[in-house]
Amino acid sequence: MATTTNRQSIIPPPFQAWYDAYHFSPATRVGDTIWVSGQVGIGADGKPGEGMQAQARIAFESLKMVVEAAGASLADVAELTTFHTDLRGEMESFAPVKDEYFPNRYPSWTAVGVTQLALPELCIEIRAVAVAGCGVVD
Repeated sequence: MATTTNRQSIIPPPFQAWYDAYHFSPATRVGDTIWVSGQVGIGADGKPGEGMQAQARIAFESLKMVVEAAGASLADVAELTTFHTDLRGEMESFAPVKDEYFPNRYPSWTAVGVTQLALPELCIEIRAVAVAGCGVVD
């Protein structure tokens, strides 16, 4: 993807319906910086995954898809923010899933406990900021 200072909405095809219905971009890219909207654990079937680990994997796969559609990779994620409805109770099961997607060159990470997410079944939401090309190892 060519670098430009124009704002670009990043809308992978599976996210088009969400974009149309809820009027937000899955990501916005300006130059090499990519801001990814919160990704949740809802599968392609429209249903939340069963439990924290399943939802986390779905959310990380969505994050990966969006970042790649923007011309970057998970290695380019510089900042990660996670929102948990049971932060203390589920961190032990969440952290290993996060580490599958970020096995090294860890991004900055903030974990926030919240009382609720968009649907009552959801337990995790993940947003990120990436800088295209910064994850390349010299």
